[in-house]
Formats: sequence, C-alpha cells, structure tokens
Amino acid sequence: MDPNHADAISVDVAVIGGGPAGSTVASLLKKYNPELSVLILEKEHFPREHVGESQLPGISAILDEMGVWDKVEQAQFPIKIGASYTWGQDADLWDFDFYPAEEFIDEPRPAKFEGQRRLTAFQVDRAQYDEILLRHAEQLGTEVREGVRVVDVLTEGDRVEGFRLDTGETVTARHYIDASGHVGLIRRAMGVESQAPETLRNIAMWDYWDNAKWAIEIGTGGTRVQVRSLPYGWIWFIPLGPSRASVGLICPSSYYKERGLSPKALYHEALAQQPEIRELIADAKSETGDEVLSTKNWSQLADRLVGENWWLCGECAGFADPILAAGMTLAHTSAKEVAYSILELDRGELSPKWVRERYDEKNRRNIQQHIQFAEYWYAANGCFTDLQDHCVEIAKKTGLKLKPNEAWRWLAQGGFTTESVDRATFGSFDLGSSKQIVEKFAGAQADFQIAKFNSYKLNLLGAKKAYIGSLQDGRIERVECYQRGQNVLPTIGYYGAMIEMLKKTGDAKTIYELLARQIAAKENPGAVQIAIFAHLQALEAMITDGWVQAKHDPKRPKMSIGQGGGRLIRSNEEGNAALASKQE
Repeated sequence: MDPNHADAISVDVAVIGGGPAGSTVASLLKKYNPELSVLILEKEHFPREHVGESQLPGISAILDEMGVWDKVEQAQFPIKIGASYTWGQDADLWDFDFYPAEEFIDEPRPAKFEGQRRLTAFQVDRAQYDEILLRHAEQLGTEVREGVRVVDVLTEGDRVEGFRLDTGETVTARHYIDASGHVGLIRRAMGVESQAPETLRNIAMWDYWDNAKWAIEIGTGGTRVQVRSLPYGWIWFIPLGPSRASVGLICPSSYYKERGLSPKALYHEALAQQPEIRELIADAKSETGDEVLSTKNWSQLADRLVGENWWLCGECAGFADPILAAGMTLAHTSAKEVAYSILELDRGELSPKWVRERYDEKNRRNIQQHIQFAEYWYAANGCFTDLQDHCVEIAKKTGLKLKPNEAWRWLAQGGFTTESVDRATFGSFDLGSSKQIVEKFAGAQADFQIAKFNSYKLNLLGAKKAYIGSLQDGRIERVECYQRGQNVLPTIGYYGAMIEMLKKTGDAKTIYELLARQIAAKENPGAVQIAIFAHLQALEAMITDGWVQAKHDPKRPKMSIGQGGGRLIRSNEEGNAALASKQE
C-alpha cells in the first residue's frame, strides 16, 4: 500500500467511533503527546441521540483529566446523587446514594470538580454530551471526520493493515482503535468471539419526554434516577434537564417474543402498569410520537481486547447490563487504559508484551465483574414474579447462592483491584456499598470479617513478586505487588498503608487508633471517618483474598465497623425524612 497515493491517509492513531470511548482515547492521547496525529472516523453526524444517559462518579475524574469537566458542567446536566429502586425481595422503595442527600450543599453552578462534586455523577443528554466530548477532542488537535463509514478493515495475520472508507480513501496508522460500539468492526474483522450470557439477553425500549416532572430535587440541580420493577422487567426514569427525561423499559428478549407485541405496545403497557413513573410523565409529551426506540441489550465480553497493533475499548470490548449504570464508566475507563497503553508503547520503556497483556487481563476482569454483579441483581429480585424461571436459571448457571456469605464469596472471585490498584472496589462500588447490596437482597447481614476478629497477621505464603500498572499523568507506573494464583495484593495506596500497619501490629484496637491519628494529621475533620473506613475496606479485601489471617482473641476488644464509608443505602422514607429535616 502506497501511503503517498492521493487516496491514502496516514496517521499515528486511527479510531473508529466518535462516542465517549473514541473521544476519551483521542483527548488523552493529544493531551499527553500533542505531536501524535489522531483521526476519529464517525459514521454519523453529531449531535445524534444515543441511549445510556446515567453515569457513575468515576467518570467525573476522567472528564477532569481530559480537561472537559468545565464544559460538561457548563451544560447544566442534572447532578446524579444516586438512584431510587423497587428491587429485591419485596416492593419497598429504597435509595442508593453516592453522597448523603441531606449533606449535599446547595451551591451555584457551574461548579468546580472538587469537594462534593468528586462523589457525584451526571445524567446526560447523550446528543449534547457526546458532541461536547467530540468537539473537545477536535479542539485538542484530533482530526474528526463525520459521516464517513469504514467499509472494510484490512488485515494480515494479527495486524490491521488499514481501513477502507466509503469515500474510496484508505487510512493507515501505527495504532488502530475499535470504539465502534456493539458493531465491533475490528473485533469482527479479527475473528474475536464475544461471549453473551443467555440469562442477560434483554431488550431495551425507550422514549424521551418533554415537560416531565422530577421525582425529587436535591439542592441546585441534584436528583436521583428512578428504577421500578415490573413482574416482567424494569423501567428507568432519568431526568436529562429541567423538563426532559429518558424513560425506558428493559425485559428479557424471550418475554418480548412470547408477548408478540410491538415495542411501542409493550412499552406503553409497562408505563400504564407503573403508577409512579406514569405520574412523572402525566403532563409530558413523547418526542417520538408513533414509535419508540429499541435495541437488543445483551451483556457481553470479547474473548480478547488487544492484538499486535489494534485495541478494543468501550462497548465492543464488553457491556454490562444497565441495571448498574456501568456502560459509560466501562467505556471511559477502557478508553483511558488504551490511551495510556499506546503512550507507553511509543515511549518504548516498558515491555510491549506486558503492556498489552495488562490491558487485556485487567479490563476483561473488570467487565466480567460488572456482568457477574448484574447477574446477582437479577437473581435477587423477588419482584419478578413472572420471571422466576429466568432468575433461577441465572443462579443455576453461575452457581450463585443468595445467602450473604455465599453470595459474597462468589462475587469476590473477580478480585478487588480490577478498577483501582490503590483501593478496594467492586463493580464500580466500594466494599461497604457492595456488602449493603448483598444484605438488602439476601435479607440478612453480610458481616465485615474485620468486625468478627481482632487479631490480624499478614500472610504472604506462596506469593511471588509481580508488577501491576498504576495510571498517573499519562504514564503507566509499574507497581510492585504480591501475586498468588489470580489474587493480587498491591503495595500502594490503602493496601500499602495496611501492609505497613500490619508489620507494626496485628491488634485491631491499635490499628484503628494508629489510623485515626495518622489520618487526622492530614485530613479535615469531616473526612477522617471516611478515610479510616477506606483503609479498613482494604484490610477486609485482604482477608477475603487470603492475604491476611484473622483470629479472635476473647481477651481483646473487636473493632466497631459501621457502613459510613460506603455509599448510603436506606429506605426512601428515611431519606426523605433526612432531607425534610435539613430543609426545616
């Protein structure tokens, strides 16, 4: 192929797809290496509508790193404090907040990425949001070509040799990125299979409503997403602006086929059966009129995410059911990982094999963990009275038990370092939140191991020294860790602090007191308990993964562990009472 040919375009990085994944990888590449030539090829013209409007707090830090936080905040999208659910063994209404609603300060907007806004998320109009991100990538120097289709991915072995466009042009690059969503152009061209659990093969139907009400307003621009169970699925209600909302229905594809109704008929039947959602759109007008939008909504995971000179990120790499609102988080985080990986390969200071394997293994485990957590959510929903077979099948195929300890062991198999190497997380939530979910669904307490015992000993028997990557300022820093089987124990962040603490003492009371003193010397008073709990969650993960042996000495006191560091889960009645007391 002659790169000097009139119809040949040669760049450093060619990206298929201008959505959040494509824009994120391009922006970070241009931020940290402005000399790179980056091309985004997008088949549509922006702005364009897209489903998937509800975010998680982890995205906000990536937006800030991209340099686009202020632009997104300027758009005045609703601030997502959390979500309100009917889900679990009964039909009670409960809230899952990222940040206590009654503590949310009523501050003017646009606000900076600091304080409480680091712990909240956005609910975005995707047409507007995606265009903000794409234009930002363009302003940083990315070449963006809209209305251009990649009609053929040219390959040789495990290499991509170029893209053939519908314009007749051919694009060649040193690195090729597939951010094309479920289409997965490079994934398909390279013959990479994608595994989709049959039990999470759902259909999504949705519409946008003008003049919709918010279920709740918290401070300036804050609200909660509404999720309501039906016997055959669930409905979402996501405020996208002062009066515009996204309202959708999720149900198994098998149920959709059995009913034999059109998407529009099934959608409106669901709305008629859910009085709370129906009330919110009573005075609203549908934007689609005679039709609703629909798509298959299957959780899936590609068998591999990287090749010799190509990368998969975003939905073409994997997708987890929207009940966890993790879709955009997975898109942004995997795109950031691709950008960092390419930057390191170009520097040539790290082993290319290690860089590629790290990306593939870390992100596949992250996606799988989200899928596994979604399976637990569905299996635990007793409100699906017409879908018991569906839930039983999920439990049977995964070996899932709903008893708290059994469920937690099953869920924890994915490890706690797939999203962050310095703190214990699970499926975009901290351990405190995850354990509260297990308790809520199982109707019994999922105790912290650290609360049962009071003597701890570091256990590195059989472990070997290895390295994991920590992403900072455009560099993948190789961080020493311990590895035993698939379990990894990092030596930085909260994990590193607990390792050093356990070298000094194994006594629960002494550990707590030392942590409190050390943290109080560095943090403001309001953040001390949260920071202590974050350290103790790392210790909890270390016990679960076998890095710490825990015992109970009846002569010594135990730790008193609350859920204060986890996101707040409580009844809707309790949450509303707390808000009302604040307003008084």
